[in-house]
Amino acid sequence: MSINSLNTSISYLKGVGPSRADLLKSELGIYTFSDLLNFFPNRYIDRTQFFKINQLQQNSSEIQIVGKITNIKTVQQKKGSRLVATFRDETGFMELVWFRGAKWIKDSLKVNIPYVIFGKTTYFNGLFSMPHPEMELVADYKKNLRSAMQPVYPSTEKLINKGISNRVVSKMIQSLFEELNGNFKETLSISIIEELNLISKGEALLNIHFPRNQELLTKAQKRLKFEELFFIQLQLIRKKLVRKAKIKGFNFESVGINFNNFYKNNLPFDLTKAQKRVLKEIRKDLGSNAQMNRLLQGDVGSGKTIVALLTILIALDNGFQAAFMAPTEILATQHYNSVIELLHEMDVTVKLLTGSTKTKERKIIHEQLQSGELDILIGTHALIEDKVKFKNLGIAIIDEQHRFGVAQRSKMWQKNTLPPHILVMTATPIPRTLAMSVYGDLDISVIDELPPGRKEVKTAHRYDANRLSVFKFLKEEIEKGRQVYIVYPLINESEAMDYKDLMDGYESVTREFPMPKYQVSIVHGKMKPADKEYEMQRFIKGETQIMVATTVIEVGVNIPNASVMVIESAERFGLSQLHQLRGRVGRGAEQSYCILMTSFKLSADAKIRLNTMVETSDGFKIAEVDLKLRGPGNLMGTQQSGVLNLRIADIVKDAQLLKTARNVAIETLTKDPSLKEVENLAIRNTYQQISKNSTIWANIS
Repeated sequence: MSINSLNTSISYLKGVGPSRADLLKSELGIYTFSDLLNFFPNRYIDRTQFFKINQLQQNSSEIQIVGKITNIKTVQQKKGSRLVATFRDETGFMELVWFRGAKWIKDSLKVNIPYVIFGKTTYFNGLFSMPHPEMELVADYKKNLRSAMQPVYPSTEKLINKGISNRVVSKMIQSLFEELNGNFKETLSISIIEELNLISKGEALLNIHFPRNQELLTKAQKRLKFEELFFIQLQLIRKKLVRKAKIKGFNFESVGINFNNFYKNNLPFDLTKAQKRVLKEIRKDLGSNAQMNRLLQGDVGSGKTIVALLTILIALDNGFQAAFMAPTEILATQHYNSVIELLHEMDVTVKLLTGSTKTKERKIIHEQLQSGELDILIGTHALIEDKVKFKNLGIAIIDEQHRFGVAQRSKMWQKNTLPPHILVMTATPIPRTLAMSVYGDLDISVIDELPPGRKEVKTAHRYDANRLSVFKFLKEEIEKGRQVYIVYPLINESEAMDYKDLMDGYESVTREFPMPKYQVSIVHGKMKPADKEYEMQRFIKGETQIMVATTVIEVGVNIPNASVMVIESAERFGLSQLHQLRGRVGRGAEQSYCILMTSFKLSADAKIRLNTMVETSDGFKIAEVDLKLRGPGNLMGTQQSGVLNLRIADIVKDAQLLKTARNVAIETLTKDPSLKEVENLAIRNTYQQISKNSTIWANIS
């Protein structure tokens, strides 16, 4: 079988034709023979057992029966009509019912000829009936390629309404196997197949669609899942190797006066082992002649900003400029303030550029950038505007990188003749399996310990009924001189309901904490930036004890004196959001607390989320739970979920197989980077084919 015959349009397959082909394309994305071959069942039914009509039970299991249609009638109902057929075997009779496609079905039914019917039965008025049964003449049933494990394929309502049932799809796949005559090209090397004890490609495809038994089905699934994950990993790792070989980066040879001066005299605390390890990894990249493309993961408060600043100082020591980009003005301003504070005794020029920067100041920044007077530019999306031109940008730090689209990140590349080194940072811990799948072409560094002296935030779950005791606790903390956040969910800034919740909450807080004894700030998305900044500053200076806010304070706000985080309607937040919010407290030396407020009505998932928060503060454990609850697509947002439209593998359930696939891919490319050796010919051909057809790879990293 040539690869080309797999690229044949699906309309040329026996039993398909142009109109069915259009439906398969629009509903299931099946365009070619190859697409249909790789359209895998999502479950299987045991079709070895037959029932008699007098053995039927009132349950919802799917069953099959052999019998004959003895009578057909059309019954009028309020809307349209339904088709009813009497179906008999030697023990009794039942009804077959169709609510859709009655005319087309009526013409196709044969009376007094034995059928095998299959479906779920319902029981009403002493009579069993089977709506929309799958039907096959006994004569055809005996002839067909089939298995004990009957495949069930994903479908849509439109397909079912147009008569493309599960049995029709199964028949198409049977025709395809006859057409291709079992002649399937191998896609993996003999050594991988033998080492992992995998069945051949042809055997796997046959047994995924028509499994002869449970054992062969399991082997087929393992083979096809491994292959899918292996080729994803192969592309990611190869992309990384090619980039390192081809994309030259600035070579930062020296670690000079800026770095050493800061390290010896200005570092506010000793670096943790993890920070030192990560810094070493970054320094190695910067001196390797290749462009750095590294993802730095670290939990809230683990000290990523100091690592970023030390990296920037290496660039400055080598005569280059640095950019530091954050997703929000609040966060960019905070980075700016902390960098200014840390570098206040050093001869380094730092400026802030955001949407709020005045035109006059902008002009000065643009000029200083191009002349090279400006060393570090910190800001928001404003940094990637075309007007912003650097004299020699050596490194770009991108914070909370999942909030920036691919196009925005790539604009950073175009600021120079040679691309700057890139360090992307995230405080949202990414589960290992997801990092391997989505960021597999980046180098990954992890800061997995908190600075010494940090106390773990104590987390409690309280119901609305306990509100008075929670208020009492807040008053006690305020008496000690501490500050409190009270956060309300914000699903959508235009939703009146969220705004009302926030304002109602604000009123009840001001009633309970009256002026002049207490001062309460409020911050939300509908406020003007200047008003928001004014309220934030009052809280930062300690002029107000309570900050009532929506999730605008989620990322990066750093107020060491704030020791309590109350999250209202905590069941409406995702796990990573809860974890981020909790990270706003616990930044000083005092014991801090996070209180999750909810109503009594909680879904099973919400209970798991809240229990996870109470039980652990380890961001990576939380991320693993989140991945299991929400699945990879939702976790990554739409930008990166394209890579995870897997046909058969599941990165949560098949985590072990994913690790194996990655290791095998690394091993294969280490021995044979260009896949030129004879034994890797099958891998090379498949790889080229996938790369040609795949558009998603351009979008990763």
